[in-house]
Amino acid sequence: MNAKRLSILAFTVLVAALVPLVYRHAVIARSPVGIAVQVGAVAFFLWARVTMGWRSFHASANPLESAPLVTRGPYGLVRHPIYVSLWAIVWAGVAEHLDPVNVALALLIAAGLFVRMVLEERLLRRRFPEYAEYAKRTKRIVPFVL
Repeated sequence: MNAKRLSILAFTVLVAALVPLVYRHAVIARSPVGIAVQVGAVAFFLWARVTMGWRSFHASANPLESAPLVTRGPYGLVRHPIYVSLWAIVWAGVAEHLDPVNVALALLIAAGLFVRMVLEERLLRRRFPEYAEYAKRTKRIVPFVL
C-alpha cells in the first residue's frame, strides 16, 4: 500500500474511533485538571494551525509542494504539535471515562496519529534536506524527551 493510501486509511481509522467516543460522551473532561489539559491542548492546536497556516488541512498527510518547512512557534517545541494536541484532548477525556472500550478507541486514535506522523516525516525528509537536522534538535511528541 502506498503512503498516501496508508495515511488516508490511518485518518479513517482515527475518525472512525473518534465517532463512538463522542457518542459515548467520553471525549469531554469534567474535572478541573482534565478541562485545563483540554483547553491547553486546544490553544496549542490553534497556535500550531496559525503558525503552519490553514493550507495543509487534509486527510492525506502530504505537505503541499509550495509550502516551506515550519520550525518556529510550537514546531520549535515538538515536530507534531497538532497531533500532540489531539492526543491530549482524547486522553484527557478518556482518562475521566475509563472503560475498556474507550481505552481501545483511544488507542486506535493514537495508532492512527502515529502512523500519520511517521508517513509525514518520510515525506518531509525527502522534500526538505534540512528536516534531518530539525528532527535531531526537536522531539517528535514531548519536548526534550520523546
